[in-house]
Amino acid sequence: MASKASAPIGIFDSGIGGLTVAKAVRQLLPKEQIIYFGDTAHLPYGDKSTAAIQAYSVKIADVLLKSGCKLILIACNSASAAAFDLVKEYVASKALVCNVIDPVVDYLREFHPDQKVGLIGTKQTIHSGVYLQKVNALDVGITLESLATPLLVPMIEEGFHKNEVSHAIIDSYLSQSIFEGISALVLGCTHYPLIKNQISAYYQGEVKIIDSSEIVAKSVKALLEYHNLSDKGVKRDDQFMVSDFTPSFQHTTKLFFGEAITLEKYPLWE
Repeated sequence: MASKASAPIGIFDSGIGGLTVAKAVRQLLPKEQIIYFGDTAHLPYGDKSTAAIQAYSVKIADVLLKSGCKLILIACNSASAAAFDLVKEYVASKALVCNVIDPVVDYLREFHPDQKVGLIGTKQTIHSGVYLQKVNALDVGITLESLATPLLVPMIEEGFHKNEVSHAIIDSYLSQSIFEGISALVLGCTHYPLIKNQISAYYQGEVKIIDSSEIVAKSVKALLEYHNLSDKGVKRDDQFMVSDFTPSFQHTTKLFFGEAITLEKYPLWE
């Protein structure tokens, strides 16, 4: 597979929240070309059936394979939970496939055994129980307390994450009694890195805030190095595709990626 080292990394999400993961990957792997696909026509995945999420995910994986990607990263907790195994089976040996859940679980095993850990995420992610199932399977004494925090995503997307409204919402979630005594809090949604500072401020440095985007980026780097697929050539322009386009998406991408980017419309079904 070494000849494929110059091929791009494919990253997809139900929308543009996964750009936080893409940003972390680009910061850690500046020579890699990224092809990002946001399925904005079908967002949010959180209220879709497992079968629908699987259908969308396989279709997007096909688009990324046709773009020659050497690795496909499912940068969406909902799709990681519902479609990872199916996408991996579909892609087979044509590319590496990874998700945003397993690297975080591995991180907990290494750094937080025998501790109480909190998790916040969307309703779909929390109610799927995928984190709890994987953490319990580790059998390293971790107690995981999970809470669905559905107001955080719309709060962030509407730009309310830097005012008093956001502090009130964040405080109301994090003050829940289930989180008493936690040593760490997992940010189980790709939107949440945008409020990492506010969450850190709430805990005043006493709780480790686990930003999955950074951990996932490190896992991608390790996977590419293991397979001798790290790109050491000249950096090529990244590409950003969405299945539906509105001016608001274009505006919001800057919020997640940290800079203005151009979105290219690529409908999944004509």
